[in-house]
Amino acid sequence: MDIEDMKHYIRDTFDGVETLEANGDLFYIYDPDRDLPAERQLPFATIVTGDHYDDASALDRPDVWRLNIGLTRAAYAALFAQGSDGDVDHTVTDSVLPHPVYAPQHWVCVVNPGEATRDTVRHLLAEAYAFAARKHANHRSRQAAS
Repeated sequence: MDIEDMKHYIRDTFDGVETLEANGDLFYIYDPDRDLPAERQLPFATIVTGDHYDDASALDRPDVWRLNIGLTRAAYAALFAQGSDGDVDHTVTDSVLPHPVYAPQHWVCVVNPGEATRDTVRHLLAEAYAFAARKHANHRSRQAAS
């Protein structure tokens, strides 16, 4: 799976997603009405193409990119034992890893997702999307109630 395949998969699979771009990186935000204020535009997944934010994955290598996915606490815990975030080689490709910076916020990453992680990545993206949709619906219902 290359970066274009991943972009198309996310765009074609998940409704109500806004894609923001900065520095060649993509931020996928659940915003079905396209009206979230900037402070509420939190991505459920990102694709980073360079070492703009951290250099743990050595994204300066040719044709290397990283998919990042924000999960619920339970989904993250199902993947990694507590305290397993240390001593990870974030340059490894096609392996689901704790995010090098945002693991404490339950983010995972995959450098160049491929055959070994395809099904897992699709499942994790669906979980992250559903979580983002729930948060959005909860916020809307709190707004309507006030």
